[in-house]
Amino acid sequence: MNSGEKRAEIIVKGLVQGVGFRYFVLRHALKLGLKGYVKNLYSGDVFTVVEGSLAQIEALYEQLKIGPSYSSVRKHQIIWSDSQNEFTNFEIRH
Repeated sequence: MNSGEKRAEIIVKGLVQGVGFRYFVLRHALKLGLKGYVKNLYSGDVFTVVEGSLAQIEALYEQLKIGPSYSSVRKHQIIWSDSQNEFTNFEIRH
């Protein structure tokens, strides 16, 4: 395992469902070469688990704080840990 790899759990709150947010996350994660998944939560929030380099994850987090054009991000949180190397790609989960 690459010791430089990190893992982050990101929760984004606000108007983030029904506005293409998960596809926005998917597009940026794939462009950055990250692995993990994104899914909607029953609370109305969007939850992302991502693994990659610190710089890659920070770049994604900066995009998630903004969101796609029809979204309105009101709150966001990131929790860091060491990579568990459990993903082979990035996907949307339901």
